[in-house]
Amino acid sequence: MPSHDVLIIGAGLAGQRAALAAADARATVAILSKVHPVRSHSVAAAGGINAALKPEDTWESHAFDTVKGSDYLGDQDAIEIMCREAPDELLHLEHIGVTFHRNDEGQLGTRAFGGASAARTYYVADITGQAILHVLYEQLTKYHETVDSYEEWFTTSLIQDDEGRCTGCVARDIRTGEMEIFDAKAVILASGGAGQCFKPTTNALICTGDGIAQAYEIGAPLMDMEMIQYHPTTLVENGFLITEGARGEGAHLLNKDGERFMEKYAPNKMELASRDVVSRAEQTEINEGRGFDNGGLALDITVVSRKRVLEALREIVNIGKDFAGTDITREPIMIRPGQHYIMGGVKTDVHGRVPSVPGLYAAGEVACVSVHGGNRLGANSLLDTLVFGRRSGQHAAERAQAMRMPSAPISRLRRDADHIDSIMARERTGRRVSEIKDELGTIMNRNVAVFRDADGLATAHETVRRLKEEARSAYIDDRGTVFNQDVLGAIELGYMLDCAEATVMAAIERKESRGAQFRTDFPERNDDEWLKHIDLSRNGDETPHVSYSPVTMTQWEPEERKY
Repeated sequence: MPSHDVLIIGAGLAGQRAALAAADARATVAILSKVHPVRSHSVAAAGGINAALKPEDTWESHAFDTVKGSDYLGDQDAIEIMCREAPDELLHLEHIGVTFHRNDEGQLGTRAFGGASAARTYYVADITGQAILHVLYEQLTKYHETVDSYEEWFTTSLIQDDEGRCTGCVARDIRTGEMEIFDAKAVILASGGAGQCFKPTTNALICTGDGIAQAYEIGAPLMDMEMIQYHPTTLVENGFLITEGARGEGAHLLNKDGERFMEKYAPNKMELASRDVVSRAEQTEINEGRGFDNGGLALDITVVSRKRVLEALREIVNIGKDFAGTDITREPIMIRPGQHYIMGGVKTDVHGRVPSVPGLYAAGEVACVSVHGGNRLGANSLLDTLVFGRRSGQHAAERAQAMRMPSAPISRLRRDADHIDSIMARERTGRRVSEIKDELGTIMNRNVAVFRDADGLATAHETVRRLKEEARSAYIDDRGTVFNQDVLGAIELGYMLDCAEATVMAAIERKESRGAQFRTDFPERNDDEWLKHIDLSRNGDETPHVSYSPVTMTQWEPEERKY
């Protein structure tokens, strides 16, 4: 059986940064990913990465912007760590080969991003995530003697020993159907978010909440799951992302009357208010009849020089042509708010540890530290993955030094293999997996979106519970072993339903409006009762157990949030 000091599940930016940090600490490392590492969803991050690197900028300013952006639900100790460490992390990336944009003087150049009091977003055109991911992947080749990469392996469950410590996982080789136990002294979840619970979403097909649900299954609490970010600019046709970098370069948002409507909602920041504010403004315009006939609004990038657009937004130019039939250098493109990011996830401390499950760590979108609270600022996600990926890798490697290698019994493998066999053996009397997934995404996008209320959330909860029951008999067509994505889709559906239930339950519980959670029946923020995290724990097959934990405050007290 493969055994390593540190097992990392997920090969995006958080996973690869954790692997580099663990390898630097002389640990043996395994990276296990259900896709080739450079096809991880981190490649979709377009706009940039935040850091207070300029002499006139400060980490305190970056931290306050992040706290304010979180609607004061972010834990300020974690936010301080992220913002303090951001400049060094950015310089490290530049030194290992990330080709960040430079200005005419040859200095690292920035663009403005939403909710920020200074232009502190460093970028590589509109492919920043892809550029960083490829450089990290390249750097990992230097550690080929101590870092093993298991590409296209699907994790089916996490393993615990008799004392409750996480000691590895069971996984399936997608190419052959072979099952294997991976023993490890520490496991780092870096498997991304759960955007596929919604339809449409900007997220890749692989973002099915695997790590969140697997950690939840073995006793890890989930935190802030109600906080679902809707990005202000996604294509009306299919939900594809149009980067915030477009507004950072100066693009305008217009309604059908040609009004630059953000002046009504955020007169100081306009299009560069925080994402939750802009998305609510857009949805309000649409709901009140000022949207276009296709249900969208216009993003006018023609106000930016064509030369600059072709230099800094070249991928968006291609997306506009290929998927909307629009030349964004000559005419506005139709957009609407679309599901983009999950602020919640597996509850961790600032070292990435899951306190309730020794040996388990999480970093990136799968985790909730919580640096994003009720709303993530654009370009803080790449920073989150890198800072806490590195911290998780370092801590896990140090912990492993004083431990013996665990060894899971073969019976753990048989349990998962039997479960897969039972899925394949189902009679074709239930519903198809794809039908259930489609209904889930539709109901979540309708009732757990920019605006929410008690009736809609109750409908969503009832639907999710019914779909969980129907998923038990959902059938598949492929009964083979080679690249059987059908059976993996059935397993992923279970993960998505667990994540969706947690999201709906937390949204029902939070009876106020804060950040991305806007309850039309509770339209005000209520710090006296709800300045706290909602934690959810598994309760068998019953409704999740709800508890609360305090928000960590350091130097910023809550105040009214205006842009």
